Amino acid sequence: MIKHIVMWKLKDVAHGNDSETNGNLIRKKLMALSGKIPGMTVIEVGFDMSQGESSADVVLYSEFTNRQALAEYQVNPEHEALKPFIGEATTDRRIVDYEV
Repeated sequence: MIKHIVMWKLKDVAHGNDSETNGNLIRKKLMALSGKIPGMTVIEVGFDMSQGESSADVVLYSEFTNRQALAEYQVNPEHEALKPFIGEATTDRRIVDYEV
């Protein structure tokens, strides 16, 4: 199993929206992938509660059956379609992929 974790820091304003609105839109768009990505077994999207200086604002946690499924997710058209919106709404992104 592969675990895929992505964390983003949101811009104060993007797409004419405040960061809270964009965070909710990102969550909605990512959660819409549930059941549509072959090999993706889990998807969760959450928001930081601590609001510390080193915190990210949004986190994606997902699990894939194997490395091939993760690689296919990366180029899946439904996933690709989200990247411009998320990229414009965020200032920083961190990713961790690991196998268990």
